[in-house]
Amino acid sequence: MASIAQLIDNNRAWVSRTEKDRPGFFGALAKQQKPEYLWIGCADSRVPANEIVGLLPGELFVHRNVANMVIHADMNCLSVLQYAVEVLRVKHVIVCGHYECGGVHAAMSPHPHGLIDNWLRPIEELYRRRKQELQAAGTEEAQFRRLCELNVVEQAINVANTTIIQEGWYNGISIAVHGWIYDVANGLLQDLKVSMSSPEEAQAAEHRP
Repeated sequence: MASIAQLIDNNRAWVSRTEKDRPGFFGALAKQQKPEYLWIGCADSRVPANEIVGLLPGELFVHRNVANMVIHADMNCLSVLQYAVEVLRVKHVIVCGHYECGGVHAAMSPHPHGLIDNWLRPIEELYRRRKQELQAAGTEEAQFRRLCELNVVEQAINVANTTIIQEGWYNGISIAVHGWIYDVANGLLQDLKVSMSSPEEAQAAEHRP
């Protein structure tokens, strides 16, 4: 594992490579940021948002937390969303979860995990609510993967139902909300086919199987 000092050295090397490949990159970056995308993802270290979609610094606005949650009382997430929509004018909000998510796995477990259980309560409720469907998926691993997907869909719908997005649509702002999942085992993203760009599409997503 790299030492703390090595991280600083790595930074210097990265700056050197970037400036060599794109002269003036950091000077231009410092003057503005105009990302078209807001990424709401998991804090898991195996899911580096910019890298897996091939975007440079300044091209992806990012918010991360345990299990890519969007909770209507979370002022941190909502503040990021409001800034992205009203100031940066992003065109897309992507909620991206991943398979092998520790937060989702903990929510499936009957054992207590301390403070984090309060944060994961909505996933526990989702697990109970969709238990019959999950059991039909077969093995415990298959159920785990399916719950990771269902959680993404749930959080994408939560984004679409925030006052920020709803008011944005009402005021004519063109913005779409998407749900994706990342497979840490092969590095591939999958579109979960939940995409909403209007209140009507958000309402339809809530009632889909």
